[in-house]
Amino acid sequence: MARYTGPNCRLCRRVDEKLMLKGERCAGPKCAVQKRSMVSGRRRGGRPKKLSDYGVRLREKQKARYTYGVLEQQFRRLFAEAQKSPGKTGESLIQLLERRLDNTVYRAGFAESRNEARQLVLHGHLTVNKRRVNIPSFLVKPGDAIAWSERSLNKEPYKSALQGIESKVIPSWLNVDKSNLSGRVLSLPLAGEVGAKFDGKLIVEHYSR
Repeated sequence: MARYTGPNCRLCRRVDEKLMLKGERCAGPKCAVQKRSMVSGRRRGGRPKKLSDYGVRLREKQKARYTYGVLEQQFRRLFAEAQKSPGKTGESLIQLLERRLDNTVYRAGFAESRNEARQLVLHGHLTVNKRRVNIPSFLVKPGDAIAWSERSLNKEPYKSALQGIESKVIPSWLNVDKSNLSGRVLSLPLAGEVGAKFDGKLIVEHYSR
């Protein structure tokens, strides 16, 4: 399946906001978005660009897509599923995005970014309920156990994750054993605790226009 392979910083510049697509590196002084904002707090060319109502809603959708590394067709399918779910569509959409396996691996502290988590899943380093899953879009559910496959325990990705796990902040909907890098989904993620950089309500308005 096709996916975006260009510079991550370009995506942040498109929405004029730091989306932390490179993990902790985005918090450092080399961040392209941070450098750009230091130039008089303005865009190249001077006057800040004013967005239309459509542009505002489109930008929120793009923020969500770029943050989770989801293509437009995938995003539309998730939105359609969120519409069928009970409760508010915007909150259900955020919940579905958070439940993706690549995002869960990132939230559990096994990877520095969602892109890295996606690669770990694609290469078969992770298991769900003791079965290897290499589909980043796989949706986890409460009770699912996530662990590293036995063949990956002596490889560099596991050793690197083990060294950096202590500094990771784990969300309340996950329980992670930092001694052996295994985790369990305790509950469905709540939209209010994921720290989303986009407004789910505006995304719903975008698709309802």
